[in-house]
Formats: sequence, structure tokens, C-alpha cells
Amino acid sequence: MSEDGGGDSREEPTPDSSGGHADSSESGDPSNAETKDTETIVRASTDEADSLEALETGPLAAVVDAPRSEAAIEALRTEDVYDDDRRVRPYGENGVALPVTAPPESTAVREVIRQVDPEYRTSGLEDHLRERGWSDADLESAPGSWAVIGSVVLVRLPQGCPDETAVADALLDLHGEAETVLADEGIANDTPDDSAAGTYREPRTRVLAGSSDTETVHVEDGTSYGLDPQRVMFSPGNQAERRRMADVVDSGEHVFDMFAGIGYFSLPMARAGASVTATELNPTAFRYLLENAVANDVSQRLDAYHSDCRELAPSLEVDRVVMGYYGVGDGTDDDGHGMRTNEAEVFLPAALEALVPGGIVHYHEATPEAELWDRPLERLERAADAAGRALTVLETRRVKSHSAGVEHVVVDARFDVLEE
Repeated sequence: MSEDGGGDSREEPTPDSSGGHADSSESGDPSNAETKDTETIVRASTDEADSLEALETGPLAAVVDAPRSEAAIEALRTEDVYDDDRRVRPYGENGVALPVTAPPESTAVREVIRQVDPEYRTSGLEDHLRERGWSDADLESAPGSWAVIGSVVLVRLPQGCPDETAVADALLDLHGEAETVLADEGIANDTPDDSAAGTYREPRTRVLAGSSDTETVHVEDGTSYGLDPQRVMFSPGNQAERRRMADVVDSGEHVFDMFAGIGYFSLPMARAGASVTATELNPTAFRYLLENAVANDVSQRLDAYHSDCRELAPSLEVDRVVMGYYGVGDGTDDDGHGMRTNEAEVFLPAALEALVPGGIVHYHEATPEAELWDRPLERLERAADAAGRALTVLETRRVKSHSAGVEHVVVDARFDVLEE
């Protein structure tokens, strides 16, 4: 599931794990293997993968170092050998056993093992809560959605939730690779009587279960996002849009990401070959932006500035502008882009100042259903008229439901020189 929708509908379901610790002897001989909690009795290195057919039956698992688990899971999915029906389990010292249907050919793993009594996943959170004694009436107050961000589960607890500890423990069981469950309680200091409220879009969270160390790495479509969900925000519900930005940009294009955050759009676009100028005000998000550029090997294509995007815009000539921040006038921005204003449109003049003739703007907005698509298009038209540009709307998209009656939308628009 994601934070944006109900039911078991996460865009990238992250396999889960729980269960006992296990280790085995260094010998590959089954007779010498030591077992704990009915884990592995036979193992074979990847160099001996062909010999697995000769070993006793049992489902396969690929062992990797625990910090690599999420990246390895994505790689195994790409190879089409990841087994979603079984849970990830701890293995040995600082290792995890990832369920696979066949030995991986291109994913680097420590070894391939066979498991006894593998742990199969139950169908969802409700099953885990029923195991904890929840009634049908209790389940009416269970969360219907949550987000898995690296090793952290972020959940907004419904009002009247009968036992938040049980929910947290159940989520750890459901997502066994997760180490922490955080309660999502909105935006810190986001009050109308505070002039500095929400300037950096810092989340308000609370540890419900697991480790208090919530710094993690979230891997999405090959891009690694280092972050701490207690200090900066991240919306898995925007994954399709992040993927799309990597698809639409051409290698060699110059992109201006006006509200870069930790690199939500900057990183996939730079990985696709674009040259990205990124601005971000939040000092914590900016630090992660720099670290993530290094981690994704795009430092040479990503210039990051700890500044207001409007100050840098006059010095730029870019092919594409990403305006991923949509203000707080009709809802709160879920990616914490480091600015606060009631309307995202106030940044349009700066975007057009940086944009070359014929360039494209990706304009995000939180729009009431009753004003789709009139309001965002009217705002773009006003900005084009003020800048002496001709507006061509290329595409309109709904990213996700933002809140009751409000949609997070994007308009892709080209701005040409206005012909006299």
C-alpha cells in the first residue's frame, strides 16, 4: 500500500520478512549444517548454482548483506526471480535471505541457499491484526494505507484506532525487512498563526515500534534516496511521476529543478543524462541532495544550490523546469520542497525567466475537483501573457488524490516566443 490509496495497493510492494534468526556451519555438507529456528539446512555458493538441482528439495533464497536488501530485491525483481510469496528472513550475522525462484545470474549475492519450513506471507494487515485478537469492529479503525520508505514504515493512524502498538507490530511482521514504524502526524509547526510555520516542510512523526535510528536508503527504479523520514518528507505516491521525468528528459538537456528536496526529480533526470541545476532551502534536505548525488554517481551532472530558486533563475537558460512544489493553499505539499506560500503560481515568473524559448515547464498544483482543469490552465496562461510567451499545453495528468475533493495534478506546457 502507499500513503495515497487504500487497500493492498502499494505501487512497488516491498516483500516482507519476519521470523527467527538462523545460521549454518561453514560446510556445504547437509550433514554438518547447523540449523536454528528451522532455517537453512543446505547451501551452495553462486559458483555452484548448477549443483542445486542435485540437492534436496526446498525453496531457494539468495543471501545478501542486510544493508543491501532493498537494492538486491529490486535487482532480483528485474531478473524476474524474486518470490513474492515468501518472507525475507534474517540469516547469519548481518545477512538476510531473499526468496528467489531460481539462482540469480546478474545480481551479486553472498550465496544461494535452500530453506526448510519457509515462512509464507499472509494476505495483509488485517490477517496480522486478527492474529492479535482484533474483531471485525476493531478492524474498522485499522489504517487502510501506509508507505514503506526503505527500512521505515510510515503510517497515519485513524482516529479511534484501538491499539496503535498492535498495528505497529503487525506492520513490522508484514514488512519484515522494515526496522521502524513511524506515526505520520502531519507537518511540524504547520499552524496559521506562526509566520515561520512549515518553512522547511518538516514532518511530525512518532516512533511506534522498532529502532529510533530512522535514517535509511529508499531505492526506486534504480535511484537511491538517502533520507530520514523523521526529518524530511517523501511521497511514494509520486513514484510514477518521478519515473516519467526520467523518461521524458533527453540526454544533454539542461533542467532547472526549482524545489529539489532530497533529489526527488533531480536524481532520476540526472541519471537519464540531463544536466540539472537544483535549488533547495531546507538545510537537511539539501545535505541529503548532495549525498544522494554522490551515491547515484551524478555529481558531475547535478549542480545544487542552497538558495531560493527565484534568486538563481535570472542567471539560467534551461530547456526544462520542474515545479514540483504546489504550496499549501489547498493542501500540504507531501515532498517537503523547502518553500512556503499559499499558491505555487507565484514561482511561475521565475520559471519562465530561466526557460529558453520553446522550453517546457512541468507545473504541479493541488487543485479542487471543481476547478479541474480550469484553474491551473488559467494560471499558466496569465504567466505566459505576463512574460510575452505563447502557451501550448502538452499534457495534463492526475498524479494522485491529495485529500478529500483535491487532486495533485501536473500540467506539461511549452512556452514559445510570442509572434507579433
